[in-house]
Amino acid sequence: MGNNITQKLKYKESVVKFSYKYSVTKAAIKFSECKRTIYRWRKRYDGTLKSLEDKSRRPNYHPNQHTEEEIKMIKNFKNNNKETGLVVLWVKLREAGYTRTVQGLYHVLQRLGIYEKAPSKKKESEPSEWVTGTYPGEKVQVDVKYVPKV
Repeated sequence: MGNNITQKLKYKESVVKFSYKYSVTKAAIKFSECKRTIYRWRKRYDGTLKSLEDKSRRPNYHPNQHTEEEIKMIKNFKNNNKETGLVVLWVKLREAGYTRTVQGLYHVLQRLGIYEKAPSKKKESEPSEWVTGTYPGEKVQVDVKYVPKV
């Protein structure tokens, strides 16, 4: 299959046309595609390449998304209490009727640009210098298991 979008669409179209001419099973074997995928392409195909384009997988809404009232309340509390930490702010919001978790509040504050992400505490490891041998056989260890008597 090609790299750009039109090549992929032409590939899908050729698979669909082949499946109409012969069968879905033969098309699946020839093109190494799943039969369910070919049936989906056939159902979607209306004679144009545009109909075979991949559809967006982005959800239309999120059921646990913060409401506008909650975001407005968070902004107001943060403006009135600029020096307050995350947990103290969360406790004050909970007293005012906020029902989300601390992690949810943290993500919203990051997304709004109010709260900066904490720097990582992980230290970067420094690469050690590679030691090379000065003469052949210097870095070789030989274990002798049996020494014959002479």
